Amino acid sequence: MSIKDKGTEQLIKDTAKRIFFAEGKLHATTQDIADAAGVNRTLVHYYFRSRKLLFEQVTQEALDELRQLMSTLFVGKLSFKEKLKKLINVFMDETMAYPYRELFLITETNRHDQVHADQVHDSHVKPFLNDIQEEMDKGNIKAMDPRHFMMNLFSLMAYPLLSGTLSKGFMRISDSEYVKLMKQRKQLIFEMIYPNK
Repeated sequence: MSIKDKGTEQLIKDTAKRIFFAEGKLHATTQDIADAAGVNRTLVHYYFRSRKLLFEQVTQEALDELRQLMSTLFVGKLSFKEKLKKLINVFMDETMAYPYRELFLITETNRHDQVHADQVHDSHVKPFLNDIQEEMDKGNIKAMDPRHFMMNLFSLMAYPLLSGTLSKGFMRISDSEYVKLMKQRKQLIFEMIYPNK
């Protein structure tokens, strides 16, 4: 087995991503991942040497995906309204598919050095904050510190998804009802920002 099979390697990574970020099993073992991928545990070690290295690679790819997502949404030629609608839809779809990724990325971001945060701020967040301020200056959205607007927006999008299990239990919401509510929520969030527009 001198030449690594990229298909098998990707299958293992995709399986690990699903287990970690869609199912929330952050402590899954290499055997759990191998069983779910339908491969021998030895293959997981062959491609990634250890669970730790596999976890780090999947995590780095998740961070890169988030950075790419922010690049396409926060920086671009769309109007603010179009950018906002796209952000709400993409963020909520992604978080519904991988609800535990957001929790994990929050934890990981707390561990990373300031350089990474500075890069994301300068390349993605700062331009978006400027867009928010411009929209407020035009009188299109309620005036406030743009950072409050951004925190409010992500709270409205993320919290119901991150607390999905609690909400379903407390409010007796079935899985299918929950998905329907989250799809409706995209438009509700947009209408909270742009009422009657």
